[in-house]
Amino acid sequence: MLASGALTAAPAQAVTAPTIVAKGGYVMNNANSAGLYGKAANTKRSTGSTTKIMTAKVVLAQSNLNLDAKVTIQKAYSDYIVSKGASSARLIVGDKVTVRQLLYGLMLPSGCDAAYALADKFGSGTTRAARVKSFIGKMNTQAKNLGLTNTHFDSFDGIGNGANYSTPKDLTKLASSAMKSTTFRTIVKTKSYTAKTITKTGSTRTMAAWTNTNTLLGSYSGTIGVKTGSGTEAKYCLVFAATRNGKTVIGTVLASTSATQRATDAKKLMNYAFARLG
Repeated sequence: MLASGALTAAPAQAVTAPTIVAKGGYVMNNANSAGLYGKAANTKRSTGSTTKIMTAKVVLAQSNLNLDAKVTIQKAYSDYIVSKGASSARLIVGDKVTVRQLLYGLMLPSGCDAAYALADKFGSGTTRAARVKSFIGKMNTQAKNLGLTNTHFDSFDGIGNGANYSTPKDLTKLASSAMKSTTFRTIVKTKSYTAKTITKTGSTRTMAAWTNTNTLLGSYSGTIGVKTGSGTEAKYCLVFAATRNGKTVIGTVLASTSATQRATDAKKLMNYAFARLG
């Protein structure tokens, strides 16, 4: 009996689930949204700059969106990043920057100044504060429309006031929805982007190149996105996606211990997901 049992081949789908350091994780088959792995997948946590996936989605959902429309960079945006010690696209006050460029500045270097500019541009109201509040309202409406029941935003960039949270499963669903936009897909798989802005005097300024904070783009074959996040409360987060052999997996790790570790956690989940899908 033992001998014959030992000769029985293990089924192909018997892949050992990985162990990740992140406190929360989730990965799914993007084709049918079937979950392939979960660890505290529905536990609410601070999301850091992965919040900016929703910022971009709200902008890209605007009717009659003109990606080449110009936005003048205000002193308020630079004052904000200085006061928060926030990540920056190093936008220069008075420069005219296109909406498309702001989206690259938002998603690659994770510019909170770009996030502020977009919220100010696409919120409605007579004051900046009102426009920002309106924009965050749009983020929460989108979350509700997507059925993200464990998600709430109180900021346009992830620097929240205690009520900015999501879950690995919700963020994965959000990213999957955002990836339906060709513009979004193009931006989040770009490693480096150089914007040419228009200065106050009308001359052209070539900005220092923005480098994507998502290291998976250069280290994991098939990576197509999506967004990093970090913060004192959020720790190290990463929403990731990759395509191999015509199959796309998408997922999230929240509250990992370092930038290196979140990438390692994500690779483990993607390797496992692709092995499961065969």
